[in-house]
Amino acid sequence: MGKKEKYHLIIIRPTRYDDDGYPLQWRKSLMPSNTLACLYGLTSDCRDRKILGDNVAIVLHVIDESNTRVQPKKLVRNIKGEGERALLLLAGVQTNQFPRALDLARQFLALGVPVSLGGFHVSGCLAMLPDLPAELRTAQEMGISLFAGEAESQRLDNVIMDAYLGKLQPVYNFLGDLPDLVEQPIPHLPAEIVNRNYSAYGSFDLGRGCPFQCSFCTIINVQGRKSRFRSPDDLEKIIRANHKLGIHRFFLTDDNFSRNANWAACLDRLIALRREGIKIRIQAQLDTVCHRIPGFIEKCVEAGVDNIFIGIETINSDNLGTINKGQNNIGEYRNALLAWKKFPIVICAGYILGFPADTKESILRDIETIKRELPIDIIHFSHLTPLPGSEDHRKLIAEGAWIDPDLNKFDLSHRVTKHPEMSAADIDDLFKKAWDSFYTFEHMETILKRMVALGSNKKLSTVNRLLMYRESHRLRGVCALEGGLFRLKYRMDRRQGLQVENPIAFHLKFAWESLYVASVSCATYFRLRRILKSIWTDPRRFEYTDAAIVSSTTK
Repeated sequence: MGKKEKYHLIIIRPTRYDDDGYPLQWRKSLMPSNTLACLYGLTSDCRDRKILGDNVAIVLHVIDESNTRVQPKKLVRNIKGEGERALLLLAGVQTNQFPRALDLARQFLALGVPVSLGGFHVSGCLAMLPDLPAELRTAQEMGISLFAGEAESQRLDNVIMDAYLGKLQPVYNFLGDLPDLVEQPIPHLPAEIVNRNYSAYGSFDLGRGCPFQCSFCTIINVQGRKSRFRSPDDLEKIIRANHKLGIHRFFLTDDNFSRNANWAACLDRLIALRREGIKIRIQAQLDTVCHRIPGFIEKCVEAGVDNIFIGIETINSDNLGTINKGQNNIGEYRNALLAWKKFPIVICAGYILGFPADTKESILRDIETIKRELPIDIIHFSHLTPLPGSEDHRKLIAEGAWIDPDLNKFDLSHRVTKHPEMSAADIDDLFKKAWDSFYTFEHMETILKRMVALGSNKKLSTVNRLLMYRESHRLRGVCALEGGLFRLKYRMDRRQGLQVENPIAFHLKFAWESLYVASVSCATYFRLRRILKSIWTDPRRFEYTDAAIVSSTTK
């Protein structure tokens, strides 16, 4: 038999550019990419099924650009040096990553590698807009094939086979046919990819779609309003596959796991695996009313959930009605959070700034109310952002309203639209003050006092998260979820159209920036550790109480 032909699939999850035009990269990034894990699972299945025939071996190259530099010439030179061919799959491209994705695609296309690009930006635009926006038309003019929808049910077969035959189609649109998730290839990544994430977190999803109608949400229009779920057997396969690689920490990326019809069976399966000795730890996204489900919180804790993210979004009742977020009952927030605080759980809340009823004064007042009355450990502030795929974006486009043309800014940390009452300067100032107001040392000490008084063992975990969320925004200008440890920056990788900096000036500036961030972060960390030690050595530490940790039903 002759030597097998090799066909390479290069799977890249692109990052975005920072405000200076450099790819946002870290030696250790914080958030693993679930889309990358899904694509690796699906392309591994394509390889194992030999979809290009017995004489063609598919070779996978997986890159998360948030923690790995992409060098197209070097990568393609190694492939073509053997006379082999390749296809680039740009995976999970969000709106803020689209400019970087185009710049990467441009380089690979120039080297003779065809490109297919998918993710929420492409899917959201095709789902909600009557015409292709300019950036997608540009992509097609460049020769990029667009992929909309989900890739399960062997839909990647056609893309890979078409590319192999030189017949890649301009668009593959599967938005009208959402696949069943049961018994699909499991999402997973090689250990060397996972280990580039802080604390070596893996990720997986157990369900997609959402029944709610929040106007700022893209999920309902891309993944549908009817929820679809993986089975407990699928979950066990995911955990065992990762366990073999030594991976036991996971982000459960479902938008709301408590709405999963199989939640009890899935949690029971995790509990059984933990009893086998598999040390599972999970961070999950949940809604504010999941505490009403009998036994839900107890099962979550027993299954290994120790960090949760809850989307409070706003405590201004006038705002909740305008965004169709009626399921958030403001009066129940404290009791809902305290139901979790009976256990050693770190709670992170999402809060959105810039709703129509917001003013500078009302938001700062609401933040003080949250600090005083809600037992939240971490808060993540974001701008109200009309992401493509949302009803908000569709309406603004139809109205001809101003939207910032730089897609790189659609990261929830930049203002991209006008507010009916506040000026641009007011909104920018408010965003900074919101972060500064919550993450004062005085309030962080209160958070640690509550944590100790409630008997939580998440002392260092809470300190580390307070450090990450405070300093990522203050020192780097990014939210912690897209942050990491030890910034990477390469002079020649600057955004197309921006001048390449002088090497001496670039390296001196980067060295000073790195030294400054490290020194300030260390100072903050050790100050928080001293505060924690002072609290922990106080003999009356368990007597501490305040309005946030007293149930409203006992007031």
